[in-house]
Amino acid sequence: MRVLIGCNIRRDGSAELAAELIALLKNSGFVPCVYGRDSEYAERIGADIVESPKICSFIITVGGDGTILKWGKTAAEFDIPLLGVNMGRLGFMATIEPHEIGVIPELLKSNFSVSKRILLECKVFREEREIFAERVLNDVILSRSSVSKLPEYVVNCGDAEVSRVRADGVIFSTPTGSTAYSLSAGGPILSPDLECIEFTALCPHTLFNRPMLFSDKQIITARVNHYQNSKTTFSVDGGSGIPLLDGDILQIMRSRQSLDLIETGSGFYGAIHNKLMTPFK
Repeated sequence: MRVLIGCNIRRDGSAELAAELIALLKNSGFVPCVYGRDSEYAERIGADIVESPKICSFIITVGGDGTILKWGKTAAEFDIPLLGVNMGRLGFMATIEPHEIGVIPELLKSNFSVSKRILLECKVFREEREIFAERVLNDVILSRSSVSKLPEYVVNCGDAEVSRVRADGVIFSTPTGSTAYSLSAGGPILSPDLECIEFTALCPHTLFNRPMLFSDKQIITARVNHYQNSKTTFSVDGGSGIPLLDGDILQIMRSRQSLDLIETGSGFYGAIHNKLMTPFK
């Protein structure tokens, strides 16, 4: 079986750990590979090169949750289970720690547990023309420039207006993304197997504001009413900010694709307890 390795070689120690993991996989009869676009580090970590992920049975990422965000959409597109090795600080989605990589070959050969994660589709329309489309594993964030006046964000669920608020920004997240920026903004932690869209405002200028959950069967739209030349950008899964102009419509709905994330041990709730509820030492 071919195993695609996605490695964040910019993170200290990741390339060395990936090389160690690849040796383990080879000794267990697997064929470790890297995608053609990452061929520059294939020789460094001792892996073959494949031109398409679709011929691989698994994807293993070596890095933080950001590496899973990068490769999770590929895994969802080709319906390949993904396992994360955590080289980051928290690692809510990466359930294997570096000292545990020895269990991976046997794990992949056994009846492993999978957590199915929904994805969203984010589109932006300008003068009724689609100018942007991207899948979302974590969140979509609309935020004002740091030197900008507070714009007004208008959010609709279907045809119904549900929020009109001046704020630093708004967040639309999947249950997977509920432990990211949305959590810091006061949003709830959602079980990753829920099927919904979470809406959280960033520093809203109001005394009455609470996060909301929308059905994943709804289409959510948002537009910005700028104020005194305020400036707003949107970003998907931590990517670079893209300007959003007056009249632009951001549309969010559930994707038909989903991610099968391989879990080990106590899974998501163990990560919550160990990495959020327990103080850092």
